[in-house]
Amino acid sequence: MEININSGIENKLSKIVGEQDSAANHGSGLLPVFATPAMVAFMEQTAHLSVGELLPEGLTTVGIEISVKHMKATPMGMQVTCESKLTKVEGKRLYFEIKAFDEVAQIGEATHTRYIVDSEKFMEKIK
Repeated sequence: MEININSGIENKLSKIVGEQDSAANHGSGLLPVFATPAMVAFMEQTAHLSVGELLPEGLTTVGIEISVKHMKATPMGMQVTCESKLTKVEGKRLYFEIKAFDEVAQIGEATHTRYIVDSEKFMEKIK
C-alpha cells in the first residue's frame, strides 16, 4: 500500500474554550482556564486531521510522542487556534511542529510524532 505524504503539510483549527476544556474539568487544576491536557488534545487533533484524508482507506495515525510548552493561561470563552506543520516524514513516522494561540498571544508550542498504522491490525494487537 503506497503512502504519499510529504513534509510541508499545514493545518489550522480554531475553537472557543468551553467548560469541557477547563483545568477544573480535566482534573489538572482548579481554575476555569484552558487546561494543558485540552491544549495537547487540540494540538494532536490538528496534526492528525492534517494528514488523515491523505491516507489510503484503512490507515490512520496515532500519536506516539509529544513535547509541549504551555506558556500562557487562556480564559473560558476565548477563541484558541492551533497551527500544525509536518516537518519530516521517515517511513511511517510523521514529525510535526505545532503552535497554539489565543486572541491575545501565543499560548503553547509542541513537537509531536505520529505513526501511520493499519486501523484493523492495530486494534487486533491490543485485544
